[in-house]
Amino acid sequence: QVQLVESGGGLVQAGASLRLSCAASARTFSNDAMGWFRQAPGKERDFVAAITGSGRSTRYADSVKGRFTISRDNAKNTVYLQMNSLKPEDTAVYYCAADPGTYYYASISEKEYDYWGQGIQVTVSS
Repeated sequence: QVQLVESGGGLVQAGASLRLSCAASARTFSNDAMGWFRQAPGKERDFVAAITGSGRSTRYADSVKGRFTISRDNAKNTVYLQMNSLKPEDTAVYYCAADPGTYYYASISEKEYDYWGQGIQVTVSS
């Protein structure tokens, strides 16, 4: 069982930055691909970014490419999402997710992720 706890959300103005963190309890964290997803009110949950267990490969949704950066610190069992140039359309609940045992690949499909955090609210005002 893997527990994931997100932090760092909040209310910011358009153009601001936020960094989300996700702390994982897994002892084999470095073997797990990690992803960030988000769900806006009345919409389905969407892929945002993912990173392989090695940290060498990342993937992004087109809507955040060039603005968001996913990274990880395997020594701290933590994955980050640096969000710059935030827009009102980035407003959503952000979820961290883990796909165990995928060191070299990071999926963009939420179906591949077995463990999820509780979610954290990010609100961007115009």
